[in-house]
Amino acid sequence: MKAYDGMYIDGAWRPAAGPDVIEVVNPADEQVIATVPAGTAEDVDAAVRAARAALPAWAATPPAERAARLTALRDQLTARRDEIAETVTAELGAPLKLSQTVHAGVPIAVAGSYAELAGTYSFEEKAGNSTILHEPVGVVGAITPWNYPLHQIVAKVAPALAAGCTIVVKPAEDTPLVARLFAEAVHEAGIPAGVFNLVTGLGPVAGQALAEHPEIDLLSFTGSTAVGRRIGAIATGMVKKVALELGGKSANVILPSADLARAVNVGVANVMSNSGQTCSAWTRMLVHRDQYDEAVELAASAAAKYGDRIGPLVNAAQQQRVRGYIDKGVAEGARLVAGGPESPHDKGYFVSPTVFADVTPDMTIAQEEIFGPVLSILRYDDEDEALRIANGTIYGLAGAVWAGDEAEAVAFARRMDTGQVDINGGRFNPLAPFGGYKQSGVGRELGLHGLTEYLQTKSLQF
Repeated sequence: MKAYDGMYIDGAWRPAAGPDVIEVVNPADEQVIATVPAGTAEDVDAAVRAARAALPAWAATPPAERAARLTALRDQLTARRDEIAETVTAELGAPLKLSQTVHAGVPIAVAGSYAELAGTYSFEEKAGNSTILHEPVGVVGAITPWNYPLHQIVAKVAPALAAGCTIVVKPAEDTPLVARLFAEAVHEAGIPAGVFNLVTGLGPVAGQALAEHPEIDLLSFTGSTAVGRRIGAIATGMVKKVALELGGKSANVILPSADLARAVNVGVANVMSNSGQTCSAWTRMLVHRDQYDEAVELAASAAAKYGDRIGPLVNAAQQQRVRGYIDKGVAEGARLVAGGPESPHDKGYFVSPTVFADVTPDMTIAQEEIFGPVLSILRYDDEDEALRIANGTIYGLAGAVWAGDEAEAVAFARRMDTGQVDINGGRFNPLAPFGGYKQSGVGRELGLHGLTEYLQTKSLQF
């Protein structure tokens, strides 16, 4: 076990204000692997003040120079790719291959995309007799989750820095180690002191202090809808900008013309990836009544293959939460065709890949975000019913549509109330905006739309 000390504030590792620490647990074997400081309001205040002091110079830095610093940051992350992957595997429990390709690979791609955008985006434009300036919003407070710990940091830090903002990050308490690695990469990339600051700590203490700090101009939060509502209320009360990427209950709609086997297999893989701890996972599979039984059989068979291939959930509380949902599904009459609440291992916070059939839209497992490797399969009679089911939750983050003809899938996707839809297994694109409709959030991350979240406009009339 390693005991880490200090917060990254104003370009250096500084002792924490208080003596309390957070234990970092490996969810695969339940062993404590490290401790980090549990930051207080005093630590947050020091970080915000450093960010405020650094803002004028960084905002005035030419975009080409900001782009160069982001390129250096991307290169630092690339050089640390193996260390990043091993760290995420240790603190999140993700299989090493997933950590290498997704948890390390995607943040590198996102950092690179903002290095390019920072150098090419027009921060000034003409409109009639006016000049419109796109200026940094100011000091950003970012509260990030544990499920994609480095990606969620980069998805906020990179566009904020590209825009000319300075930032304070409070990472999730379950996965603070990769956040510390990121701070080291920032330092080595030559990003000026105070532009990026890191405070580890508990949400109700450090997170709340960051949300309530009067010197924060924009608050960016990724996490549950319940916490997002509270964050949004705080920001609204203080008249500050807010960006919220919240929960999801995404529908995977398989139209009758689709390649059923491919759609089901890819759909199961999507739900089981990252042990189901993905807010955009397609956890509701919608299948036409004539193909329903075949789809259930295919899904059960596909899920069984993931028994030894997925990692644990992040902690004991999350394991118990997911088990509770599985028990709830059984109690409400859904048919368990794969998995169940029993843990497949003696140690670790594992949950078996689970598939429910005979799920109806009103069931808890069809309405609430489970955040575990649990798939619900629902039947529909026609496209209008499929659309009502797909849109019939408080969420609207992501989804998928499968059809034999791409135009048919696109026509259905256009009617879905969701921020992102994959067509016939479409691939992740770091330049495409990501964010939700309804209670899945406010604002967008990634690409040009993610950059503009951190900008405000000023018009000069001539």
